[in-house]
Amino acid sequence: MDEPGNVTTSVIICTCSLDRWCDLSETVASVRDLSPPADETVIIVDHNPELRSRAKRAFPDLMVGENTQARGLSGARNSGIALARGSLLVFLDDDAIADPQWLAHIRLHCAQRGILGAMGRIEPIWLGPRPAWFPDEFLWTVGCTYRGFPERTSHVRNLLGCSMALQRDVLDRVGGFNACMGRTDKAFAWSCEETELCQRARASNLAGEFIFEPAARVRHKVPARRLTLRYFAMRCYAEGRSKWQVSSLATARNALSTEWAYVLDTLPRGIARGLGDVLLRSDIGGLARACAIALGLACAVTGFAVGKLGATLEKARLATVLRDQAR
Repeated sequence: MDEPGNVTTSVIICTCSLDRWCDLSETVASVRDLSPPADETVIIVDHNPELRSRAKRAFPDLMVGENTQARGLSGARNSGIALARGSLLVFLDDDAIADPQWLAHIRLHCAQRGILGAMGRIEPIWLGPRPAWFPDEFLWTVGCTYRGFPERTSHVRNLLGCSMALQRDVLDRVGGFNACMGRTDKAFAWSCEETELCQRARASNLAGEFIFEPAARVRHKVPARRLTLRYFAMRCYAEGRSKWQVSSLATARNALSTEWAYVLDTLPRGIARGLGDVLLRSDIGGLARACAIALGLACAVTGFAVGKLGATLEKARLATVLRDQAR
């Protein structure tokens, strides 16, 4: 592993829509303000020639490339990995704003032996009024660090994509992000590509660890359209479907151990907290938050069950086809 002074960092920002041009510009400005600075910044445009041309004109000193793989976030990240030259590849969403010391904290951890990657704390910037029913336990639905995540510097099973760093040699060893997972331009919010990649990385290096460093702060914009019950339910359902994909691809038996701890400990505590807010503080929003936790869990379980049922039916269909061909 490199010594601290020999780590070279590439910040990779993936973007896809002209509608988020102002967001992208703010993200780039925050990267320019990093102390110490990144060795290079790479912007990957996901199948949008007009946006790519505008980015090349606006940021002539940065490396602007295009997604040469399948459309979507996983393909864009893989294209950034191929283009970047750093020994530490750091991913930042195009609607996130990094604290000036963000990269310094992450880089310090990743210079240590046995660290596969690191991530920072992701805090929401609410672009609309936060609903009283929205529970902190489900901040992951809007891409932020949620209640139940460690409060201190800790080892974690996997990283969250808005603010994460991966060692180049880890990616060289296990390959990039699974293009069958992750966000695309479609409405359905597939996810868990980071979880699946981190599990592959851990399987290839059982002694390696991922680190969460809360001092490495990023602020993530949460648009008003993601603050509806409809989006909340859809996002939880999609997470359940995605978690089924993770479990079906994983080789470890305890692939969903973090999720079980979340379901059996964090969520019951959240429901109790919400009910306590009603009884002890006369906060009617506490009841709404408790109900939202139950709804989110129900949607995620439904998504997981649908994913599992679909895989079972597909396996049965293929078995039938093979049986018919053998006759």
